[in-house]
Amino acid sequence: MDYINKQSFKRASWIIRCLPFGSSFYEALKDTGLSSEMVFEDSSKYCVNPRSWFKSENSVEDAFRLLIKIGVLRREVDGQGLTSKIRLTPMGRKLLESRPKLFLEKVAVWEHLSFSLYRFWPF
Repeated sequence: MDYINKQSFKRASWIIRCLPFGSSFYEALKDTGLSSEMVFEDSSKYCVNPRSWFKSENSVEDAFRLLIKIGVLRREVDGQGLTSKIRLTPMGRKLLESRPKLFLEKVAVWEHLSFSLYRFWPF
């Protein structure tokens, strides 16, 4: 974790806890790439309480963009360039190795409110 900014690590931990993705989502990302279409179609496998979060593939893509923005995910690259699939970054791998049950930790109400502001407030 020496090369990862502690503030970035803390922010990523907080956001992962606030999003509905479960262990199968992060395990799948270690081995293969996932697209928003794949996650939306099989949301009961990859998410906890998915229907309250994801109304379409675009809402899944928004969650992906947030995780990309904070450095947990990256777009998969093939010979043609960027694809619609995502993978874990080195920081994402390190975070999940250091705290394997991170996504199961309880989130306080004030953390959810802060998360909503972080997500939707224009910066």
